[in-house]
Amino acid sequence: MKKHLTVPLAAALLLVASLAIARAQNGSKDHATYISASKAEYKQNARDGDSVSTAVLSGDPDNGPHATFTKFKPGYDAGMHYHTTDTRIVVIKGAYLYKDEDGEKRVGPGDYLLVPGGHKHWSGGDKTEGALFYQHSPGKFDFVPVK
Repeated sequence: MKKHLTVPLAAALLLVASLAIARAQNGSKDHATYISASKAEYKQNARDGDSVSTAVLSGDPDNGPHATFTKFKPGYDAGMHYHTTDTRIVVIKGAYLYKDEDGEKRVGPGDYLLVPGGHKHWSGGDKTEGALFYQHSPGKFDFVPVK
């Protein structure tokens, strides 16, 4: 099974998912929602201080389905953890670093990664560029450390 998608296919998936979420949340199919990753309003993550920031595109990450732009500062190390719901990621800039029992992956611009809910993994940002990525989940966002 191929683990990487081409940039156009990843961008198309990102657009379709974003529009579907926006339509469901807004209850309207009469308009598109546009948010620039470079001009979005990012807020720091309370758990990670200034190492992680997110811009909510749709939904509510604290309570249910959502989509965000997320930034990892260069060298960010999330440690081993899991999330209870699936997390889908498309990298926009830099590299999202990922490790699990199958090895390491460098998820770069245009690459897609699906992390199944309950799957233990490590993640972080490229040491030079960090990472900027689109993230979508069908449930609330949680971070469960693995000890």
